[in-house]
Amino acid sequence: MFKRTIYSEEHEMFRATVRRFVEAEIVPHHGQWEKEGRVSRDAWLKAGEHGLLCAAMPEEYGGAGADFLASMVVLEELARVGAMGPGFSLHSDIVAPYLLFYGSEVVKQEWLPRMAAGEVIGALGMTEPTAGSDVQGIKTTAIRDGDDYVINGQKVFITNGGNCDLLVLACKTDPSKGGKGTSLILVPADTPGFRKGNRLLEKIGWKAQDTAELFFDDVRVPVGNLLGVEGRGFAQMMEQLPQERLMQCVRAASSLEAAIAWTTEYVKERKAFGGKIADYQNTRFRLAEAQADAVMLRIFVDRCLEAHEAGELDAVDAAMGKMLCSETLCRHLDALLQLFGGYGYMWEYPIARAWADARVGRIAGGTGEIMREIIGRSLLGRT
Repeated sequence: MFKRTIYSEEHEMFRATVRRFVEAEIVPHHGQWEKEGRVSRDAWLKAGEHGLLCAAMPEEYGGAGADFLASMVVLEELARVGAMGPGFSLHSDIVAPYLLFYGSEVVKQEWLPRMAAGEVIGALGMTEPTAGSDVQGIKTTAIRDGDDYVINGQKVFITNGGNCDLLVLACKTDPSKGGKGTSLILVPADTPGFRKGNRLLEKIGWKAQDTAELFFDDVRVPVGNLLGVEGRGFAQMMEQLPQERLMQCVRAASSLEAAIAWTTEYVKERKAFGGKIADYQNTRFRLAEAQADAVMLRIFVDRCLEAHEAGELDAVDAAMGKMLCSETLCRHLDALLQLFGGYGYMWEYPIARAWADARVGRIAGGTGEIMREIIGRSLLGRT
């Protein structure tokens, strides 16, 4: 078996802390959160107390001053137990970096320490009813009026949307310029005119995740809430997307390893036709195929993590990773669930939840078709 070398001894010590936290504070409550459709704010505060949030943020802004790999330890440990409800990774490694890289010093000092503490929950408002992977097609507007932007529009499928206190909003500050008129603006959830949907969205999977619709009716925010330069929002999102897609690769690789472990234990105990399911060649073949792909995914994903840490992971690499990892995970989860028979279709079994949770990976952060387009265009010398 290949030995992982991406993580240091310090990372593994942190992993032990994270694993204890997940077992004590996440696993016992996740089933209830699935029924309620959201993770409790108490869990967010506890995660902040234990250093699980914004680990890669500088200490001057409340973070641990660690590297991106420390954040991936948190993501892996949540995926290991099938806990897709806590939106810690989006909050810490997608939303917070927008503030760190593009926000003013005032913005960073005001929001990042509270995000690291779990007192403020962050979300990213990109997707709209008529604009998903086509980010340039967004219609939400933010028109300048004196020292304010006036925001009108709607967002949908927003992760952490139900709990969010702060939103990084993708909007058109100049609708006449298309993608070049897109900007990113911070919108606190308590701003007048900012309204969350009356109900959390019911999904096939990720049932503990507070996914929501968001509405903006003449929402006024100060010009100082602009992240970076007006009109550079689309470029900023493209700069951050490789990391977001890499995170999906990490989650997929860990989820597949966990599913193989659950299935292996099950088939060694479950009997059918006078023998254990593990005794049948079909079972061994399915497990062998899944394990071989899991090892290859892990090696590839760890190499992508190394490249990302070195600043060398580009959009094409990330697209290949996201496409392969999400589709490989779905294919094998379907085969592994089959080995559980009827029990595999029961929500109380983690394989059933993993199967349902995995499907969104082929859609969120850019569909598999968009990933193919990115890869294909690179081969043909097109942008």
